[in-house]
Amino acid sequence: MSSLAKVARALAALPDRKAVTRFDETAERYFDAHLRGRAPLDLLMYAASAAGEHSMVWLAVSGLEGWRSSRSWKPLGRAAAALGAESVLVNGLIKSGFRRPRPERSEPAPLPLRTPRTSSFPSGHASAAFFAAALLRDSPAWPVYYALAAVVATSRVHVRTHYASDVVAGAALGAVLGELARPLAAIRDK
Repeated sequence: MSSLAKVARALAALPDRKAVTRFDETAERYFDAHLRGRAPLDLLMYAASAAGEHSMVWLAVSGLEGWRSSRSWKPLGRAAAALGAESVLVNGLIKSGFRRPRPERSEPAPLPLRTPRTSSFPSGHASAAFFAAALLRDSPAWPVYYALAAVVATSRVHVRTHYASDVVAGAALGAVLGELARPLAAIRDK
């Protein structure tokens, strides 16, 4: 099978817009009915979303992991370069191919949060979170990093900055990119 045929088959397998819209609407109803408006959870989700800004939480964790494993700041430099490249690719190149507007808020946000100007699809926070978690997979604490990535990614739906499908796509993209980057951007020296 030719490469073009493989791409066509993969595109045909993607859900149609109606299915994506139904998925996003179902997620919104669930968040409204069960998650949003609960002060402790709102605080956690807004804090997680803010911590994910510019990959700050991932730079901090990478620096600490790198220092613990090698007593050097070189792993932090590798992580910063890798996260920067991931951001340029996702937030620059990939997002520019999509012009999806962000979700609208019907009520004021309970806590202040920056609203990005880029396309909603895919979620850069989700992509960076799962990218960083993949880079940190050699750490004994790797399950904690994947759990943190899931919280940061989910926070973007909770705070109505992304649709659920944006987050799922961003998380999948970040996980794949992270696995590809691991040989070049190891956080923990072996």
